[in-house]
Amino acid sequence: MINPFVILIIAVLGEVFGNSMLKQSNGFKRLLPSLGVIFGMGIAFYGLSLTLTAIPLSTAYAVWSGAGTALTALIGVLVYKEKFNFKKIIGLVFIIGGVISLKLSSGV
Repeated sequence: MINPFVILIIAVLGEVFGNSMLKQSNGFKRLLPSLGVIFGMGIAFYGLSLTLTAIPLSTAYAVWSGAGTALTALIGVLVYKEKFNFKKIIGLVFIIGGVISLKLSSGV
């Protein structure tokens, strides 16, 4: 069986892809990016559901949503040229710190 954290990483990447396609879909007015949203989020939720057989819900969801949020924010800065300021840096540090804390406390 594949390591559940590998599946969780794939789920996170699906979420990031789906979120990035949301920006491109222009409110679901463009077909291919809209299909990308459905595909990415489908992978994300399916992968997350598979990990829940081996990883506690609190840990899996924290890693999935936290890592997805942090990576999506970085995509916004790098691809969509959104501003990257001190408040965003602090927010991302807190998200990553919280994910690490939950991972360490789960014992998985």
